Amino acid sequence: MKSSVLSLFLLSIICTTSCGHGEEDSFPTFPALPIPETLLFDNLLSFDYYHQRCPQLEQIIHTKLKQWVAKDHTLAASLLRLHFHDCFATGCDASILLNHEGSERRAEASKTLRGFQVIDDIKAEVEKSCPAIVSCTDILTAATRDATVLLGGPYWRVPYGRKDSRISNAKDAEMVPSGRESITTLLELFQSRGLNFIDLVVLSGAHTIGRTSCGAIQHRLYQGLNGTSSMPNPPLDDHYLDFLQRKCRCASGDYVDLDATTPTTFDSQFYANLQKNMGLLSTDQMLYSDPRTSPIVNSLIGTPSLFIHQFSASMVRLANIQVLSGLDEAGEIRTNCNFVNSYNN
Repeated sequence: MKSSVLSLFLLSIICTTSCGHGEEDSFPTFPALPIPETLLFDNLLSFDYYHQRCPQLEQIIHTKLKQWVAKDHTLAASLLRLHFHDCFATGCDASILLNHEGSERRAEASKTLRGFQVIDDIKAEVEKSCPAIVSCTDILTAATRDATVLLGGPYWRVPYGRKDSRISNAKDAEMVPSGRESITTLLELFQSRGLNFIDLVVLSGAHTIGRTSCGAIQHRLYQGLNGTSSMPNPPLDDHYLDFLQRKCRCASGDYVDLDATTPTTFDSQFYANLQKNMGLLSTDQMLYSDPRTSPIVNSLIGTPSLFIHQFSASMVRLANIQVLSGLDEAGEIRTNCNFVNSYNN
């Protein structure tokens, strides 16, 4: 009964996002769901921000991204991760893209991030048509949406108008969850950024695709949560644990799929895996065991379509964290995503 009630609740909040026509005919059509005006106008973001100044923007992003993913399909998942790291550190401001000594990008926590060259390529093409108009932040946000679609996930409309940060500090990269936190810590982190417990569970579902390195899960395979036990805590399915320990023997440089069942399909199987103690990251598995988040997991297992709809809503909320927009003097429109404009000039 709890799961059914929660399913209805989740359905009631899906309207925090919007699905509709993209700016070009190549985008799929979905029934329109209204976005509250506060989401769009409190920070001066809007859907038509580039309609007059760069009407071909979404088509450029879509075309370029499709070319890159055709050459390396793993880049789609990498862009989702890159966008999350950008937004979660100091807000969605493309600070993760700045490439200088002491920047977020050079931090230890960012060393496995990928997709920078994709954004650089898209930005270069956009600059040819619309010089000094489109921010790197907006490009990364839209590219993440298109990457999700290419993976088989949902389409959502992206409100534009974000500016790029002029500042990037390596220490800020440490604010991004590493996969070893407690659920309480994660909830506090998400709430401090205007997100809630539903966003935590749903955005964790991005692990339906993507990989992690064997080195990053050694603690999961051989130690408990407090580092004192020889058995995984939270638990791992015995057969799955055996597979992982053989694959990742001696902390090899191999990679492991975050979703052991359908690793190349954007679906809700990730949550069903948790039910079988097959959550690769500790933080993922604890979503199923913690009483604050387990009802949401059960609802997403029971009604898979909820995940697809709510993922759109949570991604819109993620992309709205502490954006620089309007007349905010702290932001600019970078002409090269790797450097602030004073460097480029």
